[in-house]
Amino acid sequence: MSNEIKVEEGSENIFKDLGFSDEVAEEELLKAQLGSEIFRILQERKLTQAEAAKLLCVKQSEISHLKAAKLSYYSVERLMTFLNRLNRDIEIRIIPSKDRKGQQRVVAV
Repeated sequence: MSNEIKVEEGSENIFKDLGFSDEVAEEELLKAQLGSEIFRILQERKLTQAEAAKLLCVKQSEISHLKAAKLSYYSVERLMTFLNRLNRDIEIRIIPSKDRKGQQRVVAV
């Protein structure tokens, strides 16, 4: 038996690496980036789940979903609404794609 470990370099999208279709992988990555920023803000503010739920106008159980990265419960638009409720502006820029295939990404400032 060989002790060598096979290493395969992944793409920049874990969802694509897991076998999701390109369209689904792009949306899931976008949701993960938005969810990560929401979670970061909630942690930064040291909000309890009850306080976060009140601020985002959701049930407390939905905060558990967010913290567990169960983002299939949310649309991209809903996650953006949460960011707005956390006093974040969202800008959407449309620029030419370098690789002829468009992508979506989140850049938090």
